[in-house]
Amino acid sequence: MSIGIEFISALIGLILTLLIFSYLIGDSPLFRIAVYLFIGVSSGYAAAVVWHYVLIPKLFQPLAALDPFALIPLVFGISLFTKFSPRISWIGNFAMAVLVGVGAAAAIGGALLGTLIPQFQAATGAFDLSSAAGAVNPAFALLEGTVMFFGTVLTLAAFHFSAGRAADGTPKRPRLVEGLAWVGRIFIAITLGVLFAGVYMAALTAMIERLSSIINFISQLTGL
Repeated sequence: MSIGIEFISALIGLILTLLIFSYLIGDSPLFRIAVYLFIGVSSGYAAAVVWHYVLIPKLFQPLAALDPFALIPLVFGISLFTKFSPRISWIGNFAMAVLVGVGAAAAIGGALLGTLIPQFQAATGAFDLSSAAGAVNPAFALLEGTVMFFGTVLTLAAFHFSAGRAADGTPKRPRLVEGLAWVGRIFIAITLGVLFAGVYMAALTAMIERLSSIINFISQLTGL
């Protein structure tokens, strides 16, 4: 029984992999079938997660327990459906404003606590003499911290948009800020190159894994 399930799973994986690889010869209906299957399965999985982990515990169970606060998200959710009609779309404006406001606040808080503050701590933490003294090579750690600190400052200088305007309307910044921004753009280019290389390595790893699974499946099939 387990062998049959493993065989069927491997066969489905082989077919889907070949459908994806058909994009190498162009945008074909086979590739579109694989994309449609991926979107359908992802949408079904997302709907199941929302149903079991959001609607049932956060809405239906509180309503069954006669919790009056459960009516608030229910009314907000129903009012959002009025956006489909231009005549009564104003009913959902308040719920949309709450949704956008809470989402923006969560995004800003996440950016501060998850990105900016840790980046500041990482850029300045290398200059802590107590931590640098315990490193294998304190001089190298201090040099690495210096490069990270100046890279952060120069990158932020590249996004300095509060520049004046020249007579022809083009942005005009001081020469010092312009020079710092030019060096900061070099750091940005290096970072994007490293990220692009990482994405390529991940894609190549996935492709090698798929090719290896195809070869193993064919070898097992011929061995039978």
